Amino acid sequence: MTNATDSTTSTTSTTSTTTVEYAPEHTPRLAWAELAPEVYKAMVRLDAAARKGLDATLLELVKIRASQLNHCAFCVDMHSKDALAAGESVERIVQLSAWEESGHFYTERELAALALTEAVTVLTDGFVPDAVYGRAAEHFEEAELAQLIASITVINAWNRFGVTCRLVPGHYRPGQHR
Repeated sequence: MTNATDSTTSTTSTTSTTTVEYAPEHTPRLAWAELAPEVYKAMVRLDAAARKGLDATLLELVKIRASQLNHCAFCVDMHSKDALAAGESVERIVQLSAWEESGHFYTERELAALALTEAVTVLTDGFVPDAVYGRAAEHFEEAELAQLIASITVINAWNRFGVTCRLVPGHYRPGQHR
């Protein structure tokens, strides 16, 4: 899960004319999945249960956006790669950070899910606004909406593990799962 490398390791990328030396990777703080395996296994089961009945593409967009908001680079990396592998376009993934200004890249249903994702993820105002919830309720049946809320909640939990433990992005391969 952590794929740690020595903090002195750096990556070099060579193009036909330029060599770029990237900054060294940081070292993860804690291999929480190995140290709390029952919690990790429970999270995997919860994640699987939450995703049932939801469109996989929509789910990846939601997971990427929540991970962006939570600054979880590990999860942004993972879910962007999974989305690309599932056929999602680079353009739609890139535009997620500005989805409100680039709404024409998404369906009304996706926009409602993204708005709900932001409201559930960023609770600084204290509540999910009625208008945001109502918009989502217009596009999702109740059971589906319950699954979407569960999925948003689960990715937020994963993000908190990733950010707190400083998991290192860049090593995930699509389909590898947690």
